[in-house]
Amino acid sequence: MAERSEKISIGTVIEALPSAAFRVLLADGAGGKEIFTYLSGKMRIHRIKVLVGDRVKVELSPDGAKGRIIQRL
Repeated sequence: MAERSEKISIGTVIEALPSAAFRVLLADGAGGKEIFTYLSGKMRIHRIKVLVGDRVKVELSPDGAKGRIIQRL
């Protein structure tokens, strides 16, 4: 099995985009940068809503440019 090298961080949704995509501002400990994210499949299946201002847990890609929202806090 391949080992997953994604990193998990906390952020705040600052903009909702079409097709369940979002812009998230990561917390200062995670770099304090703005990244493009999308909803994970489990969140879509269970119809969990994410709105602007929500705190979310994000799984970052290895390069850190994109992410997947895995939990709403």
